[in-house]
Amino acid sequence: MIGGGAAGLMTAFTAGRRGRRVRVIEHANRCGKKILMSGGGRCNFTNTGTTPANFLSANPHFCKSALARYTPAHFIAMVERHGIAYHEKELGQLFCDDSSKQIVAMLLAECAEAGVDVRTSCAVESVETLEATTEGAPRFRVTTSQGVVDAESLVVATGGLSIPSMGATGFGYALAKQFGHEVLPTRAGLVPLTQTGKPAEAMAELAGVALPVTARCGKTAFSNAMLITHRGISGPSILQISNYWQPGDTLELDLLPGQDALETLAALRTSRPDAQLRTVLSELLPKRFAERLCETVFESRPMKQIDPKPMQRIAETLARFPLVCSGTEGYRTAEVTLGGVDTKEVSSSTMESRRVPGLHFVGEVLDVTGWLGGYNFQWAWASGHAAGLHV
Repeated sequence: MIGGGAAGLMTAFTAGRRGRRVRVIEHANRCGKKILMSGGGRCNFTNTGTTPANFLSANPHFCKSALARYTPAHFIAMVERHGIAYHEKELGQLFCDDSSKQIVAMLLAECAEAGVDVRTSCAVESVETLEATTEGAPRFRVTTSQGVVDAESLVVATGGLSIPSMGATGFGYALAKQFGHEVLPTRAGLVPLTQTGKPAEAMAELAGVALPVTARCGKTAFSNAMLITHRGISGPSILQISNYWQPGDTLELDLLPGQDALETLAALRTSRPDAQLRTVLSELLPKRFAERLCETVFESRPMKQIDPKPMQRIAETLARFPLVCSGTEGYRTAEVTLGGVDTKEVSSSTMESRRVPGLHFVGEVLDVTGWLGGYNFQWAWASGHAAGLHV
C-alpha cells in the first residue's frame, strides 16, 4: 500500500480484516495529514447526501458501484463505534465535535486491530513487476528507504497534487504511467479564484467581506457564501464553482439569491421613494460592497428618480453580476486535484487495473473528484473499501 491517507488506510484495514498481510508505506512522518487539516481541524468526514451526481469524472458512471456498496451510513457507524461525537453543519456535511485527530486515530486503530504494518517516513525509491509463476506469488517489488518489499498486490493511494506543503506529489501519476495507464490532464479544484487588472481594482479594499451568492458557470450553479480576498474571491460557492470554471469562461453571481431583484427594488421604490440607492443596497448587501457597487457600477440617486428601464438594468446586474477572473490560486491552496488516472482501464467494482493484475488505484489519484462538503472523503472510504475487499 503506497500512501497512508484516507483511501490508503481504509484499503489497508479492510484487506487486513480478511486476513491479508498488509504494509502501508507513507513517505511523510505521520499518516493522514490532509485529514488532520480538513474542515478547519474538525474533518468534514462525509456527507449524508452523497450521490454519484456529486462527482466529476470523464466517466461519470465509474464511481457508482463503490459508492453504492460503502455508504455514508457505513462510515458513520464506524465513527459511532469509536465514540466520536459529531454534528451536521449544513447540507449533510458531518464534522467531528472535537478534532480531526479522532478520525486519524480511529483509522490507525482499525489498522492495528487488523494487523496492518504502518511505516511512516518511508520513501519509495522504485517499483517493478516480478514474474508470478504460482498463485499468491509476489508480483511487485517495492524498494523503499526502509528496505525491499515483495507483494502479491500493490495499491496506489498517493492522492493528487493539491497542497504540496502537506507532502502532495505527482508520484502516483508517474507510477500509473510506468504501468501503461493514461493520466488525464490535472488541474487545481475546489480552489479560490484570482483577479487582476480592473476587476481586481474594483474589489480592492474589500478583502474580508463575505456575502451569500449564487455562483453560475454555464449550466452549473452553487448557492452559498462568497468571500472577497486580497487576490480575488473564495468561500464555499466559489470553491464549488471552481471545479467547473476555466480561464475564459463566463462566471456570474446572483447577489440576491432567493429573491427577484426587480420585485425587491420595485417594492423599495414604492415604500421608500426618498431613500438613496446606496442606502437601499447597503441594507440588502454588506455596506462596503454596496458602496463600491455604487462607485463603480451604479449611480446612486433617490429611488423615486430611477425610472423603470434603469431599474430593470440595475436588477439584471444584481441577478447576473459578471465576475472576471484571471486564474486560480493553484495547487498551493486547492483542496483537490481534478483529473488523474483514467478510469477506463480500472475496474469500478475492485479498483484493479485492467492492464496489470494486482495493481489497484484508490482515492484522489483517480479521475474522480467530489464537490466541497465531505464528498471526497466519502470517495476515499468507498474506493478504499472496494479495493480492500479484493486485494
